[in-house]
Amino acid sequence: MTEWLSVADTARQVAAGEIEATRVVERYLERIRDVDRDIGSYLAVDAEGARAAAAAIDARRAAGEKLPPLAGVPVSLKDVLVTKGLATTAASKILEGWIPPYDGTVVEKLRAAGAVILGKVNCDEFAMGSSTENSAYQPTKNPWDPSRVPGGSSGGSSASVAAALCAASLGTDTGGSIRQPAAFCGVVGLKPTYGRVSRWGVVAFASSLDQVGPLTRTVEDAALMLEVIAGFDPKDSTSLDAPVPKYTDALVGDVSGVRVGLPHEYFEGAIDAGVRAALDATIAQLKDRGAIFVDISLPHTSLALPAYYIVAPAEASSNLARYDGIRFGKAAQDAKDLLDLYMRSRGAGFGPEVKRRIMLGTYALRSGYYDAYYKKAQQVRTLIKRDFDKAFQHVDVILTPTTPTAAFPFGAKSTPLDMYMGDVFTLSCNLAGLPGLVVPCGLSENLPVGAQLLGKPLDEATLLRVGHVIEGFGGLGGKRPLP
Repeated sequence: MTEWLSVADTARQVAAGEIEATRVVERYLERIRDVDRDIGSYLAVDAEGARAAAAAIDARRAAGEKLPPLAGVPVSLKDVLVTKGLATTAASKILEGWIPPYDGTVVEKLRAAGAVILGKVNCDEFAMGSSTENSAYQPTKNPWDPSRVPGGSSGGSSASVAAALCAASLGTDTGGSIRQPAAFCGVVGLKPTYGRVSRWGVVAFASSLDQVGPLTRTVEDAALMLEVIAGFDPKDSTSLDAPVPKYTDALVGDVSGVRVGLPHEYFEGAIDAGVRAALDATIAQLKDRGAIFVDISLPHTSLALPAYYIVAPAEASSNLARYDGIRFGKAAQDAKDLLDLYMRSRGAGFGPEVKRRIMLGTYALRSGYYDAYYKKAQQVRTLIKRDFDKAFQHVDVILTPTTPTAAFPFGAKSTPLDMYMGDVFTLSCNLAGLPGLVVPCGLSENLPVGAQLLGKPLDEATLLRVGHVIEGFGGLGGKRPLP
């Protein structure tokens, strides 16, 4: 059962010689062959590279070397993270078959820490979506119920962790794309403070919102992963030059005296009864353990969704302009002229949701519309950030639902607006640049529910401290989605 070991236990046992890294990797590769045909999380499996990396770890241990912190830990990577020699498609046909010549910074850090990269996992195309139904290649199914979505856009990451097809994964979060699939699949998802983790080597969606973070089966594993990937990177102009603490030191098992804010705006809408019951139980348990609850207001919460769906598409329209069939992306054949080449390449290469967001963003940035839309949305963003700044003068952490419902069936969201409305609890975190953590806190009709914790900038430690306690009494009752 090595595939169900935590990141911490896998690294410890490999370092102690209790288990070989090659054995661990082989077991995961076997499970991918046996199980992923029913889940569809992987777009590419690098079996040869994983075996070579594991063998190198075993050789280092046999030679008496001190192993790095993630030695022998098998991980998957969302397919927007650039990997040298391994296809990176962003789940889009326009990048089909592209083999990058370099690793992104987070990939470099994982390799240096001894992690073994099993392969690239599915996502919504260019990370635009909340269900992984927008992938150009395949749907990914929720391991708890294959008729339901795993969430998005990091659905392949969350499903691969939940189904024990890797020990941990890295995803990206632009408006909830780590936290929402973590909630749907019953895993831990951490969106760090904007700038805490380098974005160099990440296929960009919305540059002022994107952030890389881990998806794991335990809070301790999320802390370990963040310790490895966080830190200043001179190649990323948005990277924060701040020391990286030892996040595992925050896992003290105590929340006595921690002030937890409950924003009434997040609890007033239509929340499923099962989701609400799991959150109410979480609040009661934290109170019993000495947490102090404070009612707070975040008055501009209702404006987060319209502001986000102007800012994010506007930045996407700019970022995706590079995929023109000449510099980047597959070129259409038999084009009559340059404009025809652009239109054919982008028309065939991009899927419907990507096209929709490009058009929305281009419209919002047009001359004469910029002030009315993009500028106004950025002003609203400032108001949302000020709401949080004011709230954090009185509380240490904020507790909210992650999603209004548990995982929904494929095809259940009949319009784009229906899909967008499911993001109402996750968008503000990105607009304000805050860290956010989702921890499983119960089940609703046998589907996972996640509690969302929002924190002060660069205070991931407090989120992990509280999340670790929630994990201890909440979680999923020891249930797993697959045998």
